[in-house]
Amino acid sequence: MVPSGFEVIVIVSLLLSLIPPVLFVVVCVFAIRWFLRQEKAAKDPEAVAARRTLGEVLRSHREACHMTQEFVAQQVGVSRQAVSKWEQGASEPSTTNLIKLARVFNVDPADLLREVGG
Repeated sequence: MVPSGFEVIVIVSLLLSLIPPVLFVVVCVFAIRWFLRQEKAAKDPEAVAARRTLGEVLRSHREACHMTQEFVAQQVGVSRQAVSKWEQGASEPSTTNLIKLARVFNVDPADLLREVGG
């Protein structure tokens, strides 16, 4: 039996009235999945371990180059206490001092900053 024109119109209008709610549900599901992935990544121990502060990056470079805080301070032109504060996160070096630190460690300043965070 072939549906009449009226039945086709009713079926099409019914389908069209269902599409927006279905699309809304689909978008909500994708949004929730995305949010949960972000939440999982933020709590992932490997991701947390990969995040480092500027002080940790500076200290790791200093130790990798087998330099003392005193030597780094002399090269940059600051006190040993300033280098200590930078490594502890109590303060941060100025842009000029950050560039000097990068030169002392023989790395690009941008590469030094890329290691920060995660």
